[in-house]
Amino acid sequence: MATTAILGASGYSGQEVLDRVLRHPGLEVVALGSDSLAGAPASALDIRLDGSLPSFVTNEEALAAGAEVVFACLGHERAALLEPPADTVVVDLSGAHRLHDAELYAAWYGFEHPRPDALRDWCYALPELFPPAGPLVANPGCYATAALLALAPLAGAIDPEGVVVDAKSGVSGAGRELKPSSHAGFVLENLSPYRVGRHQHAPEIAQALGFPVCFVPHLLPVRRGLLATCYVTPRGDVRALLEEAYAGSAVVRVLPDGVVPELARVQHTDCAEIGVFEDRATGRAVVVCALDNLGKGAAGQALQNANLALGLEETAGLRLTGVLV
Repeated sequence: MATTAILGASGYSGQEVLDRVLRHPGLEVVALGSDSLAGAPASALDIRLDGSLPSFVTNEEALAAGAEVVFACLGHERAALLEPPADTVVVDLSGAHRLHDAELYAAWYGFEHPRPDALRDWCYALPELFPPAGPLVANPGCYATAALLALAPLAGAIDPEGVVVDAKSGVSGAGRELKPSSHAGFVLENLSPYRVGRHQHAPEIAQALGFPVCFVPHLLPVRRGLLATCYVTPRGDVRALLEEAYAGSAVVRVLPDGVVPELARVQHTDCAEIGVFEDRATGRAVVVCALDNLGKGAAGQALQNANLALGLEETAGLRLTGVLV
């Protein structure tokens, strides 16, 4: 059993990581970090958590607990200050270590990284495309995950000019912290784009693809789930390339011709669905990826990355099926 600490365990991503770790046959929780709940029993987060789990400690104490794997579910600025313990696998679910260029990081996040020389120590890892190359893992963002699953296998077979990613996510993607844009009165019966032209996942996508895309995120009036519709000009067989890329994946499924991805099938799972279509009017290809922003877009992917970094079965602890209704 690999000992495990979760920083920010009381947030949405932290709770999702905890749920998966508890189901994992090879991981054991030894520290739950939460500055707001420090000193409280695990049941203070969820009454269903019994006394077998350790009580909450501060995030600093959880980081220093000597765990073999640490999941950091913190805000960007807090995570950027992390000094990972030696010989520890650390999976950072924030955006603090996704961009390797310090100037680019400052331009998009609005503040300078406090440890810019350490950015190169972190590997950006999306398991199906870029498996972890070291113990310090920068987990991709939810929007970036969907866009890259749809586009990365096509990088040499599409025109890099004019690629558009139109993406929509449930409100849980904004995190647990209260903000006006996540209030029910704003979200319900509404659909709105946000951070148009300046979302931090845009340079993350460009860094991985090698070219920029036009990326526009929208807020959906649902709790969880994300759908990215990508418009490209093909120079090859788009479907064949995607099917080849994910032929052996238990997580990513390319749907049969004519079948559309749906949020309902991926919600509460760690899977992703990809649909491929042709726009008859323009000849462009439309690639749609659906996933759960808290699953494959966050906690599920973090667990995949940890499994690979620890040499465990890649899908251990993952939710690979949803509820059939």
